[in-house]
Amino acid sequence: MGQTLAEKIISEHSGRNVKAGELVIANVDVCAVQDGTGPLTVQEFKKLGKDKLNNPERTILFIDHASPSPRKELSNTHSVLREFSKEYGAVLSDIGAGVCHQRLVETFVNPGEILVGADSHTCTSGALGAFATGMGSTDIAVAMALGKTWLKVPATFKIEVNGKFNEGICAKDLMLHIIGMIGADGATYKALEFCGDTIENMEMSERFTLANMAVEAGAKAGLFVADEKTREYLKLRGREDKYRSITPDDDASYERLIKIDASTIPHTVSCPHTVDNTKSVEELKDIKVDQVFVGTCTNGRIEDLRIVAKILKNKKINPNLRMLICPASKDVYLQAIEEGLIKTFVEANATILPPGCGPCVGVHAGTLADGEVCLATQNRNFQGRMGNTKGDIYLSSPYVAAYTALKGYICAS
Repeated sequence: MGQTLAEKIISEHSGRNVKAGELVIANVDVCAVQDGTGPLTVQEFKKLGKDKLNNPERTILFIDHASPSPRKELSNTHSVLREFSKEYGAVLSDIGAGVCHQRLVETFVNPGEILVGADSHTCTSGALGAFATGMGSTDIAVAMALGKTWLKVPATFKIEVNGKFNEGICAKDLMLHIIGMIGADGATYKALEFCGDTIENMEMSERFTLANMAVEAGAKAGLFVADEKTREYLKLRGREDKYRSITPDDDASYERLIKIDASTIPHTVSCPHTVDNTKSVEELKDIKVDQVFVGTCTNGRIEDLRIVAKILKNKKINPNLRMLICPASKDVYLQAIEEGLIKTFVEANATILPPGCGPCVGVHAGTLADGEVCLATQNRNFQGRMGNTKGDIYLSSPYVAAYTALKGYICAS
């Protein structure tokens, strides 16, 4: 019996051929934590009594969720990570460097590797052909100490997408459509393996969006074949030598096959308070918006900012709302400056935030007032996600977000 992408990568890291459902101990290539989960990981690591990290050069501590810190308690947790980095030689990605998941694909993760991170959206790196998954802080502490982790090999849903998107439709629309179709728990502890000519023609930024939101359907990982577009991305990031291709076998066994015609995907929005509560923009006419937020590990890349800038060019946002734009990393920010995108945003009266998670996690920057509505390009709209349980969050693509910022209500033109 052939193997899926998940089975192949895990087999390589566990020293034997494995299949879905097996419990394995696998070698880990990269470990990551962020400022929300990292302090507990540090605490648990020290309890293990280890005097060194298994692989300090590939253990990365990210300060991105409250970046820069809005209060002293969070500043103290940041100090924990900075001090641990100095003591044990771990890599520190400090404030302003960007969101952990964007930084991981830019710099740290390669095809065929296993990444474990103390953050649910660690699955973003699966777009590079890696098995990337989120785990609890204690599990990551053990992986940091031993260079190994235990896991159950996930069964795989094969998601085959063919055809061409209509004008203005983005990978975000596709992923929201998929989540609405199978449900927020429809792929719990499964791997989603994306394929089809639509996927093959996608730029890496769009693949990152799909992989990033795999967990919003409950998935353990979102995986893509590493191809020439992957190679080109790695080349641009200075690590073409790390490229390799791993492909699933023709006779691999999948738990479920989902086929999608890309031409049928509409502008899709997730409505409060769950990601699978999806509707087309046409069904959401005249919903007034108080805040539009563009950014995060889902849609804060340069390609996303270009979409928004093209729509906002020489225009002003609606005076009855505020628009926040947050580049996903320092590199994205610098490129947006060089291309004149930041100038376009500022002239449109949008507010630029420093690279990081921004309003997405609700601990600083962009917290909603009671009764306010936000349309965001982030990945979650749970009640209270942006810091106020009395606010409503809708999720959309950057395309819909830009037009909404101009009109003041949810729209796509």
